[in-house]
Amino acid sequence: MSQGTTPVIEIRNLHKAYGQLEVIRGVDLVAERGHVVSLIGSSGSGKSTLLRCCNLLEDSQQGEIIFEGEPVRWRGEGMGRIPADRAQVTRLRTNLSMVFQQFNLWSHLTILQNVMEAPLHVLKRDPAKVEARARELLAKVGIGDKADAWPAQLSGGQQQRAAIARALCMEPKALLLDEPTSALDPELQQEVVRVIKDLAAEHRTMLLVTHDMRLAADVSDHVVFLHQGRIEEQGPPAQLFGAPRSERLRQFLSATMAS
Repeated sequence: MSQGTTPVIEIRNLHKAYGQLEVIRGVDLVAERGHVVSLIGSSGSGKSTLLRCCNLLEDSQQGEIIFEGEPVRWRGEGMGRIPADRAQVTRLRTNLSMVFQQFNLWSHLTILQNVMEAPLHVLKRDPAKVEARARELLAKVGIGDKADAWPAQLSGGQQQRAAIARALCMEPKALLLDEPTSALDPELQQEVVRVIKDLAAEHRTMLLVTHDMRLAADVSDHVVFLHQGRIEEQGPPAQLFGAPRSERLRQFLSATMAS
């Protein structure tokens, strides 16, 4: 991409604590347009919390979150800091679609209705156009024949693909994926991995939290290794996986590859 283009997501000196427990301790992060940034690290390193702070599902105590050059506006300080403009939060969230580990589909809606729900009720889009787009996206992720099924009738892999279609139907500027394959058995994981690889090949901006090092290596433009709430090492996947500089990253990769 050309120099000078405004990043989709930029985080500067972010801090997040739960009481006395500081989970994110001064993180800087940039997601350029069309790039995939993967966040890796052991459990408790702050990966998912960082993703939730990006989407303003969690309030951070310090630092800046900037979306396409627009900083989130805050009021208060420290543990009392909250977003100052709820309309801004709603607008930013509609452009940062989240895919969760546990799918979070509405059990009382069909798969098609799940995908259509937010564009209809949040964005107030035309129902006929939303339905056409939803069916197109379900076909894209390989479950076009499941539009009228209920979530409980689908496998975990199919439910996660429906959740990805639902996120895409908002036409977001970036996708935030929080361990999208970790609740699945290995065979079903591959169904979702294929979809994520296809999205990466389309140059969609994505922030991906994953325990799957092969997926991170295959789809990422940039990999960030978090350790105890800080960035221990970051860079292109070939560097992090092929020639890690940090002893802690070497230990992590050794343990992960052996498991």
